[in-house]
Amino acid sequence: MAPAAAPITRPPAEVVRLTPVSQAPNGICYAASGEITVAEVDLQRMVSAVPDAAAAALKRKAYYFVPLTVNQGDETVIADRYDVALSDNAVCHRNLDLGDSQCVFISTRLMDDKFSVAFEFYINVGHAVVERAGVSQAFADLVWKQVEAKARGETSLDAWESRKLATESGPDAEKYKNEYFAASFSDAISIYLLSLFIDVDYHDLRERDYPLLAPAQMAERLKKVAELFPANPGFDFTIYYKRRT
Repeated sequence: MAPAAAPITRPPAEVVRLTPVSQAPNGICYAASGEITVAEVDLQRMVSAVPDAAAAALKRKAYYFVPLTVNQGDETVIADRYDVALSDNAVCHRNLDLGDSQCVFISTRLMDDKFSVAFEFYINVGHAVVERAGVSQAFADLVWKQVEAKARGETSLDAWESRKLATESGPDAEKYKNEYFAASFSDAISIYLLSLFIDVDYHDLRERDYPLLAPAQMAERLKKVAELFPANPGFDFTIYYKRRT
């Protein structure tokens, strides 16, 4: 039997040049390149789930869903299919400035299913929204009230660590407080977007490195995010406090 052909790797700029880009109804530009396992219909709905109010902050960005985004020394290349050897140096995503736009390459084959791919996409969107639009004061007021009430857990390691530093007396407490607001806001946006696309069991988001934020406090944050970024037609946001059987 002839050995399998090695995967083709291309510079990101070449992938951008060769890959047609689609635009979702919310204005977000996206494309799929190479052998990915996420169905086109799922990809389209995944991108379209981002509410118009959030998508407005993503101008001049394009998302490329590819098999693997690989570090090769000082260069980044895109593989056209999954390869075990290349996966050792692959990253979940890479943001690259090409021309006057930023292209985000998401390695779909490092993840197990559309849930994981979607969450990686939404985490990137959440960070981009906060970077470009800032943190809602109403959200910041809510989370700090929760901190003062000693709410258990957090939504990410960044939020967990910056919260601890923000609550310690010191010259940098205010800096860490702002970092905490940014981390917790982008986390909440990401989880909210994921829940618009797919049913989420909150316990599936648990991590080993920090305790997950208590469900009641997470629900408060998600409701605030839903007020700021109402769901687009065809998408629904609902919180269930008991697991459906």
